[in-house]
Amino acid sequence: MTNDDTPESPTTNTSESGDSASGIPHAGTAGTDEAVAAVKAVSSQIYDFLGVPGTASQAGPGVKACSGKDPDTYFQVYHPWNFTPESGADNDVAVENLKEKLGTGDWVIKSSYRDNSANKNLNIVADNDAKKMSVWIVGYSKRDTPSIGIEVTSGCYRVPEGQTIQHS
Repeated sequence: MTNDDTPESPTTNTSESGDSASGIPHAGTAGTDEAVAAVKAVSSQIYDFLGVPGTASQAGPGVKACSGKDPDTYFQVYHPWNFTPESGADNDVAVENLKEKLGTGDWVIKSSYRDNSANKNLNIVADNDAKKMSVWIVGYSKRDTPSIGIEVTSGCYRVPEGQTIQHS
């Protein structure tokens, strides 16, 4: 990704639960491995929503501190990855599939807009309040090799008593 095509950071889940000064909801108590597995499961669901053949990048999830919370007790999991369809023409189809699927079930589209890059890339932000997850999607349809940038981010987890946060 280039800086002129990418906003500085994705929008995170902004549920109005009031659990955090930053607006990030409390996702429950979980060990790092359990939280990472939950984010990977949501990323897999998003991959299935794409509905076209292609390749996903192999970058794994990361762990970061929750803004405004004790960094030894609270953490978030984020999973950025890219999807490149086998056919560049399928990029717009995949983005439309995402828009459709992220408007059903527990998913709610919170924002859909064109960024201010030269390519006016479509950005979609959707939340799943039941899973305390958010996804930020950017459709790079006008690039030489069309692709979709995806980042799944969890709410704030509290590490169980006696455990430590494992940063990856």
